[in-house]
Amino acid sequence: MPAPLKQTARRTLLVTSATLASLALTAPVSLAAPTPKPTASPSAPVSGSPTAKGKASASASASASASTSPSATPPGKMSSLGGARLGQAGTQVQLTGGAPVLPKDLTARSWIVADAQSGEVLAAHNAHWRLPPASTMKMLFADTLLPKFPRTTQYKVQPKDLEDLGAGSSLVGIKEGETYSVHDLWLGVFLRSGNDAVHVLSSMNGGVAETVKQMNEHAEELQALDTSVVSPDGYDAPHQVSSAYDLTLIARSGLQKKDFREYCSTLTAKFPGATTKNKKGKTVRETFEIQNTNRLLTGDYDISQYQGIAGVKNGNTTNAGATFTGVAERAGRVLLVTVMNPGKDDHNEVYKETAALFDWGFQAAGKVTPVGELVPPKGAALASAQPGANSGEGGEAGGAGKVSEKPVAGAVAGNGSGGIGIAMAITGGVLVLLAGAAFLVNRRWPLPDLVRRRR
Repeated sequence: MPAPLKQTARRTLLVTSATLASLALTAPVSLAAPTPKPTASPSAPVSGSPTAKGKASASASASASASTSPSATPPGKMSSLGGARLGQAGTQVQLTGGAPVLPKDLTARSWIVADAQSGEVLAAHNAHWRLPPASTMKMLFADTLLPKFPRTTQYKVQPKDLEDLGAGSSLVGIKEGETYSVHDLWLGVFLRSGNDAVHVLSSMNGGVAETVKQMNEHAEELQALDTSVVSPDGYDAPHQVSSAYDLTLIARSGLQKKDFREYCSTLTAKFPGATTKNKKGKTVRETFEIQNTNRLLTGDYDISQYQGIAGVKNGNTTNAGATFTGVAERAGRVLLVTVMNPGKDDHNEVYKETAALFDWGFQAAGKVTPVGELVPPKGAALASAQPGANSGEGGEAGGAGKVSEKPVAGAVAGNGSGGIGIAMAITGGVLVLLAGAAFLVNRRWPLPDLVRRRR
């Protein structure tokens, strides 16, 4: 069979499998992990509110049966959304001639390597295991709320806005009575993983409960059906879970938004401090520098900046352990890697295992048979069923937009809060082939203006 026909046939099988899985997941309890007894969450060193509650959407309600403290082994039955092999426990990979072997000494409970443009999953390990996500949940928070407020909007913080912050929460340093721009608040969310910034934005959005409700609804729209949101900042809470598969879907959706890409790739920024009077009696606003806590972006004493890295979000709590979702580009190929809870307790271990999987993914691309795919949001799947449908960057994930036929280049400031590197367009579209009632979607999701980290 000629190679193009093989690829088409393989994509047809993947799309069919994903469609059937999506239909089955309208009653996700049947595919959920066995229900452990809920346990109270201890205080955590990083992330949000232990008392924040919200009414979950229908699919997230099923996820609420999962505990914040997962078992040591993956459940025997997991979701198969995106492909049957993704629902199987253990490592899933299909090497072909010349493909490199997977890295040794991977200790994470769950991980996934996927092509951000085509959506092909190159390899995975317990991809649908529902685990505590820690601050990687902030990706869903940002993807849900970013379109709601212009970045220039000013907001004066009230005492109630900072209530119910969890013990040991990561904070950017927001002060009551001070005024911040929405731009400042998002820098606090992405760079310092500030739960105080999350709570202020949630207050602007109608409160924590309303924000949690919207996040669960958005997760369902993205088909992130392993995800159940209880606190918007990712702080350990009973029944708050996600999966490596879902976090990758969420990151892929967020990266369609220009502001999301800018914030998650920013190295350092100046953040507003307290309002004081100088020696001359003039009122001035102090500032202080904040740095991104993503160590593949900034580097550390035991790990270098990863070549091609462009975000996305890290997290760490008592129950979740270390979690991370990253996006990187090399030679025009964009990969997404999510790693959840490495068993090895070495410093920066989650970044080291992520870097190893990125290295493998770039070497293995085109030399492995995908074991599944990242499904599109419900809205995108419905839109692609229409003749002539295409995809592009819109305000909402999966929104229809105009796709350029040529690469579009722009510039993002190389320092401060403006982001890093050079903004380059990665263009693409959606090809829809209609044959009676059946259709094949060859999805190449564009990531225009993707900010890339260059040495």
